[in-house]
Amino acid sequence: MADTSKLIRYFEASGNGEEARRMLDLAEQVVKGKPFRVTDFTSPAGLVIADAIKAAYPELQVKTYGGYEGAERIRIAFVDNHFQGTVDMGITALKVSWDPRFRLLTHRDVLGSLLGLGMERTKFGDIIMVQGDAQVLVDNTIADFIVQNFTKIAMVTVSAEIISLDDIAPKEEKIKEVRTTVASLRLDAVASSGFSVSRTKLVSAINAGLLQVNWQPAKGPSQEVKEGDVISMRGRGRMKVEAITGTSRKGRIGVYLKRFM
Repeated sequence: MADTSKLIRYFEASGNGEEARRMLDLAEQVVKGKPFRVTDFTSPAGLVIADAIKAAYPELQVKTYGGYEGAERIRIAFVDNHFQGTVDMGITALKVSWDPRFRLLTHRDVLGSLLGLGMERTKFGDIIMVQGDAQVLVDNTIADFIVQNFTKIAMVTVSAEIISLDDIAPKEEKIKEVRTTVASLRLDAVASSGFSVSRTKLVSAINAGLLQVNWQPAKGPSQEVKEGDVISMRGRGRMKVEAITGTSRKGRIGVYLKRFM
């Protein structure tokens, strides 16, 4: 068995120690003879943990799926390298419908009411809001329960039915492109420009634990970001450092950001 104590300590320091332990337990079950094991739904931060575990156990493969292409919340499978069968990720798609004349329900309304049924967040994947209804990815084991018991959202009558994963609509996100220059690639400088927040307020937000880089807690205002990094700020959404476009004659660094609204 690989020595994974350093891995656990690393993720404990970033606040993901419990998730790392759960995932490590699944991986070790595969190393001991199981063909595969699948996690609950996780944010993309879980993939960082899975990749670190895979590095410790090269006899494993890591597969991911969230029910459709481009899903944000995913399930991760640790699979024995010699396993040739199909990995069942255990995901069911539900369509939740209501009469839109009564109220324009939001993602938060749907999620809050689902959690109100006593389910844990790890049992739900993405919630995709479409015209007049929502599509929800859930763990197979709770799908029937939701169909039978999910009847109200904020006093609005709703109904849930199982649909094919092939019927899931791609998530539509509004993207704002930001092209700017910064004095350095420090997190506070880049995020301040991208989220249109003063640098003073941005530093306070970082110190309050409101920012993440690649779904890990920000290390501090001076943390350097790079091309491809995803920066998220609670209450403001997230953005991606799409490209570093060069340096001006005055030494300022050009940055191309995509902010997801």
